[in-house]
Amino acid sequence: MWWLTVPLLVFYQVARSARRVARRSFPRHPRGRIVDDAVLRAQRIRAWVAVAVSGGLLAVYGGVSDAFDQFVQRLYLAPWLALASAVLVAAALYGIATRQRRLLMRAHFRDGGLTVLKYVGAWLLLPALFVGSLMALSSVMPQTVTEDNLLFVCVAALVIWAPFWWIVYFVCFASGPAVRNGFSFSALHPALPALTTGIAVWVFALVSQSAGGLPPFPQPVAISAVLGGPVTVSVLAWWEIHRLRRRHGMRWRR
Repeated sequence: MWWLTVPLLVFYQVARSARRVARRSFPRHPRGRIVDDAVLRAQRIRAWVAVAVSGGLLAVYGGVSDAFDQFVQRLYLAPWLALASAVLVAAALYGIATRQRRLLMRAHFRDGGLTVLKYVGAWLLLPALFVGSLMALSSVMPQTVTEDNLLFVCVAALVIWAPFWWIVYFVCFASGPAVRNGFSFSALHPALPALTTGIAVWVFALVSQSAGGLPPFPQPVAISAVLGGPVTVSVLAWWEIHRLRRRHGMRWRR
């Protein structure tokens, strides 16, 4: 079983390496992010309730293929919508800030910009590495696989595909913290992650409906399912901002 065990061990180490770099580049609690345990607990509960409700609706009304398509669409679109929202929110907060606050915010734009470049660069590397891996594999692989060259084929495939899968793992591990923390722009303003999430979820809902329409449920249930996510996320974002103002002394302009 070496042909199965060795690839699993290799790609496990590749995943660990990518996760370590992603956590270092996109920390869960970056500088400037105020951690509120009550808000985090409410967000986790909301996420699990959303999973349970979605599973229940699919079990009752079906539509698994449509749900999978929406999941793939969300997986690809959500980071880009969150990135656009973070940039717009950062620009708006910079515009209303006082002169002294702007001087401090400028120092953090560079760090946020570098974080964005890392994330965008990783996504751009995905198709390039995929095509390059296919070309490299076709150039070194023998015409037929026999017992004599089986070891060479396995080792060559592992070496060639390892960089591509490293980038895949990096993007997967980096996307969650990047979206939650507004791509490390939280140092600009404590309210930026909450505002970014609240705006991005509504933009994503509008894009999803314009592209695919309502889910295959009865109309009242479908409308509730579509609006339930953005509404609950917006309520939690508003509550987070409220707690930032009341408990942590956050002010919009300074």
